[in-house]
Amino acid sequence: MRQHKFFGLLMILASAFLFVQCTSELPEPIQGPPGVDGQDGTNGQDGVSGTASCVACHSNTTRDPINAAFALSQHADGGFPAGRIGCAQCHDSEGFIEQIAMGEALGPAGDGSVPYDGTTINCSTCHDMHKSFDFENDGQDYALRLTEGTQLFLAPSITLDFEGSSNACISCHQPRNSYPIPALNADGTYVVASSRFGPHHGPQATMFEGVLGAQIAGSVTYPAPGDVGVADGNGHRALSSCIECHMGETSAADQGGHSWNYVEDACISCHGAVPGSAQDFASDMATLLNLLKNVEGVAYEVDAEGDPVFDANGDYIPTTTPVIGIIRADSDYRTNEGIFSDVVAMAAWNYVTVYEDQSRGIHNPDYTKALLKNSIEAILNED
Repeated sequence: MRQHKFFGLLMILASAFLFVQCTSELPEPIQGPPGVDGQDGTNGQDGVSGTASCVACHSNTTRDPINAAFALSQHADGGFPAGRIGCAQCHDSEGFIEQIAMGEALGPAGDGSVPYDGTTINCSTCHDMHKSFDFENDGQDYALRLTEGTQLFLAPSITLDFEGSSNACISCHQPRNSYPIPALNADGTYVVASSRFGPHHGPQATMFEGVLGAQIAGSVTYPAPGDVGVADGNGHRALSSCIECHMGETSAADQGGHSWNYVEDACISCHGAVPGSAQDFASDMATLLNLLKNVEGVAYEVDAEGDPVFDANGDYIPTTTPVIGIIRADSDYRTNEGIFSDVVAMAAWNYVTVYEDQSRGIHNPDYTKALLKNSIEAILNED
């Protein structure tokens, strides 16, 4: 009986819990006053805005003027037989890229036996990938393939470093050939065995630095090479650069930028005017050329096929046949083959260096003056 009562009470209690709040709603609570605002958190660092830093340069607004300027440049001229081994390292896009990467351009076969396709110089010749995208801290490298200093072909012991973008110019704008730079020697002679004697074809970087001329002693002192200041060296090397003078800002459409035509405003900012040439340049060049066309050497012995004949020591054999002029009578820079005095060969090297530089002495006025005037003196003073 007690057990039945217990279960009955338990059922009543359980039913009571089931029906509690099944049909009623809680009253709306009364809102209290607002709490005090909390302290602001620390601002986070803004993220990079996607491709905004890329678009700043890689847009038609930027590219169109570059392409227009490039069309005015000598670099855009594709008329040279660029693919030929030996020329491709500067005149062919693939050859230049291989030269930078491997130290030499040997063609598609890798042994110099097959020429390149003759791809002309274009954007990707000089530009590849950015070395860093942190332009604010690392600077803008313009994705240039070459921004480090360059060893000279004719003097590997010398590394030219113009710092930054100007270093991209050195690789090609330096002399290259197989002729040793003339110097005074024991027998006092020098053999010219080519009609193209002299630095081929771009001694601009070495003239700017003040090196690789045949420095004949004379009345004019040679400036110290490199960036040694205005007083002792080349003011242009100390105060300017390839980029500042050839790619600087200008309002002229045919100057600066990727035309690489010199910027007149860069001259005016320092000189107040645009100099046409270094002092006495035209007269000294004309005087030296006239002397070089009238100096006398001798022919060397050749066989029936016209090839040189050598003695037991491997030296050229001189004849008694005179050769008039180390520079040909019908040319301003082509040379006659023959055996000439070492002084005459040094003077000819200097003349062709200045001629090939094509800056009329502006790249390094004092060095140009010393090369020309000391060469003239040396020829006039020869016995």
